[in-house]
Amino acid sequence: MTQLTQGAGQRLLTRKNALGDSRLEDTTTWPGAGLADGEIELRLGRFALTTNNITYAAFGDAMQYWDFFPTGQPEWGHMPVWGFADVVASAVEGVVPGERFYGYFPIASHVRMQPERVTGRGFYDGAEHRKPLVSAYNQYTRVSRDAAYDAALENYQMLYRPLFITSFMLADFLQDSGCFGARRLVFSSGSSKTAYGTAFCLHDAEGLTLTALTSAGNRAFVDSLGAYHESAAYDELEGLPADVPTLYVDFSGNPALRRRIHQHFGAALVYDCYAGSAQNTDFLKAEDLSGPEPKFYFAPVQIRKRNADWGPAIVNERFNAAQRRFIDHVREPSHGWLTVVEETGMLAAQQRIAALHAGRSHPREGYVIRLD
Repeated sequence: MTQLTQGAGQRLLTRKNALGDSRLEDTTTWPGAGLADGEIELRLGRFALTTNNITYAAFGDAMQYWDFFPTGQPEWGHMPVWGFADVVASAVEGVVPGERFYGYFPIASHVRMQPERVTGRGFYDGAEHRKPLVSAYNQYTRVSRDAAYDAALENYQMLYRPLFITSFMLADFLQDSGCFGARRLVFSSGSSKTAYGTAFCLHDAEGLTLTALTSAGNRAFVDSLGAYHESAAYDELEGLPADVPTLYVDFSGNPALRRRIHQHFGAALVYDCYAGSAQNTDFLKAEDLSGPEPKFYFAPVQIRKRNADWGPAIVNERFNAAQRRFIDHVREPSHGWLTVVEETGMLAAQQRIAALHAGRSHPREGYVIRLD
């Protein structure tokens, strides 16, 4: 199975029933010792922390996110992160020490994997316990063969790629469905990176008005993005016109807000799309609501559909092109979309997770933890 080395480093564990609570464990065995045939060992160099990681932990049981990196401690789990790691030891043909890979990791200085389906592009972790899990999370990309990779853009790739794949495929799902007949899309948590990434992908779609709902404190930031056609503070929701077919794209997960949406738009509400939330850590629950039943959106489902429709090579090509346009826009200082905040070490990661879980972050900031 995938196992964390008891090595010269640390790992950060999260309490499953209190996501802001974590603890550091020192490791004791030298990395690389006792490497078995078919295994590699990687050292995690840097990773991003966003509210998306809190979402992984919040849905850790319901969607098996805790199962990717078992800790052997029932009350404690590994919060998954996206980042870059370097191979420090290998007993696998085609994977050599010094190579750098992008993928899904535990917050730990070292991790062992069992590569299978090794190609020039990368590999999948073939650990037995990971085989029933969503395969997209088991894939590790060799940066030397990644058409989308740019060493100068690692921070942006970590911060946005996991979110933008959701944004890109959500926009594709909505367009593929004709937006269920909607002419207005109303986004909650309009300041979130996944929400404005989706709006970026849909901004030029004909016949659609994109409306952002946000807190009063984030209103100026949302308006400065230019990703939406209009915005409203949450207490202004009932002032929005309710005379055109409307689709709700829910990034807040707030049941009270969902009920207000259904009550206000009434028969004009054609679809309720729940895209996930970090601030509300409950899974989508059945509610007695008038109008369409809320539907949970899961990006891998649309990825599988498009892999069948277009083929994986075309999916990757279209995604990479859209992602590069988005990142180029985001990193342009004059646009004011993002300030990268780099922090160093496991303690910084522990403190940042607690702040994200408590909602203490600015939508303009993107957090990167460096261990290298």
